[in-house]
Amino acid sequence: SIKQLDRYGQLILANSTAADTGEYSCWLQLCNGNRCRKDETRTGSTYIFFTDKEELFVPTPSYFEIVYLNPDKPAVIPCRVTTPSAKVTLHREFPAEEIETDGTDIFYDVKKGFVYQNPTSDHKGIVYCKAESQGAPQISIKYHLLYVEVPKGPPSTTVMASSSRAEVGDSVHVICKALGEPDVDVNFRWQYPGQESERPVIIQNFWRLINRGTGHTTRISKSVLVVEDFEARDAGNYICIAQNLQGETTVATKVELN
Repeated sequence: SIKQLDRYGQLILANSTAADTGEYSCWLQLCNGNRCRKDETRTGSTYIFFTDKEELFVPTPSYFEIVYLNPDKPAVIPCRVTTPSAKVTLHREFPAEEIETDGTDIFYDVKKGFVYQNPTSDHKGIVYCKAESQGAPQISIKYHLLYVEVPKGPPSTTVMASSSRAEVGDSVHVICKALGEPDVDVNFRWQYPGQESERPVIIQNFWRLINRGTGHTTRISKSVLVVEDFEARDAGNYICIAQNLQGETTVATKVELN
């Protein structure tokens, strides 16, 4: 529960578990009427360990996680512990071996996990962490390290219709594809001939990871627009706008009536 008092706020955490280990932050809000904003100059944070001998690693909702290795930023294998004094080592599943950490290129941060300062394709594979603290060692979940090297910027996008010409009554599929970084979401918007008259269409979005050789992994995102029972009003340009955090790309294709 959270209590707001005149001069401070108070967070009360009841029935805490090892999963509550982590950073807790608070900040002052500046309000003008009903509108409030965070005061960036007055914030505070603290990291709390909820020690549990039965759970040396902070529990996670899954048994397997993907970690992306990007050549221009550090990568973190987030095997955090609940006991800061625990001895933690990093291991490769195949070939089975302990990964040497030199404290510079690869090091352990008790509040983050193992940090790869300069990831390369040589680091890819499946790894796990082992922790020891006055008892039998414990093993973390497994982490699949995937190497990523794709161009930065707006999505690289293409669009194609199942046919450039359609008969009345045909079903037409227009597919928009975007390539990008595996952990960067792509949002799609469409403009199509029957949009203003609220012509019913089906739009499906999905994505998957693909390997492009030498261990490079790319995310391919797709948006499929389906026009059933093609009519004269459906002829024209189908425009797809793909957007990520770096910008947007607009592509178009034309479908004509036979």
